[in-house]
Parts: sequence; structure tokens; C-alpha cells
Amino acid sequence: MVHPVGLAGFLVAVLPLTATPGASLALLVQHVTDGGRRRALPVVLGTVTGLYIHAALAVAGLSALVMHSSVAFTVVRLIGAVYLIGLGVWTWRTATPAPRRRPRHRTDSVYAQALLANVLNPKAASIYLTLVPQFVAPDRPIGGQILTLATAHALLITLWLTAWTFLVLRATRVLQTPRFKRRAARATSAILIALGVRAAMA
Repeated sequence: MVHPVGLAGFLVAVLPLTATPGASLALLVQHVTDGGRRRALPVVLGTVTGLYIHAALAVAGLSALVMHSSVAFTVVRLIGAVYLIGLGVWTWRTATPAPRRRPRHRTDSVYAQALLANVLNPKAASIYLTLVPQFVAPDRPIGGQILTLATAHALLITLWLTAWTFLVLRATRVLQTPRFKRRAARATSAILIALGVRAAMA
């Protein structure tokens, strides 16, 4: 079990990273704008699932192997970059649907997008390889401590994305027009492409 002081310190340390706009927030804004609050849940669940996958990899030592191998890390980074750019292009294309056809997003599709956006994000992996070890006591079971920190991280991200959901819902009630939705989708696509390009050039 992580000491309460250490847990609080971890949350303070990870808060700026959580508040930094990224793929999860971009997907949340796009999907909530397009489909309402019901689209927020799969984005949150996909993001949280990704965190637990990173935590599990950190426990197993697989992430450490990737981070210590420049070739493996580069492969992961480029895969993530290609995915974000591809998702951004897809989002841009669906921002202007064909006449009489409205793009339909299945809940599992939204979940998969959020999950992959998190799992393929090297920044999320680095949190569990560089930040988490600072708050883990080596004389205690590592797995339980990392699970506790991952759960606290997941709750923090859930609160953050939930707050954004309400902000987006209030905005869309005022600007609930096809033009606003198209602009929001295109802004999201631009963010995703920019994140992908930055990841590829990092």
C-alpha cells in the first residue's frame, strides 16, 4: 500500500500532465459535441483502461524494455504517431458527412479509439517508468503499489474528463449547429494530427 503522503505527492506531480491537452481530451470534445454526454463514457473508459495496461506493463517490466531499447521505443512512438495522424484524418473526413447520411459511431468504436490513443502514447508509458518509481517503496510489494497509483491516476483523469464533458455540453447547448460541430471536429482532427507529428519528430 502506498503511503498517503506519497499518494498525494504523486497526484500533485501527475496533475499537470493530466491537465495538458492531449488525444483523450480531443476525442472527448469531438464525440460529446457530436453525440452528447453518452459519448463521454466510452472515451473515459478507454483512457482508464489504457492507464491500467501501462501499469501492468510497468509491473511486468515490458515497458522498461521498450524504454531502454531505442529501436523498440522508436517503433512504439512511430506506431502511435501514425495512429494519431490517421485518426485525425478520419475525423476531418467525417466532419462533413455526405447528404442524408450521418456518420454513426458505435460505443465500442469510441472506446477503442480512446484506448489505442492512450496505449500508443509514449508519454503515458513514461509516467509509469519515470514518475511512478519515485513513489514506490522497494521494501513493499511493487504490484499493489503501482495498482494503487494507477487507480488514483484513473480517478483523477475521470474527474478531469467529466468536468470537460459538462463544459462541452454547456457550450453545445448554445452552439448546437452543424457548422459548430464541423468546426469542432476539424479542430479535433488538427490537434490529433499535430500530436501525431510531434510524437513522430520527438
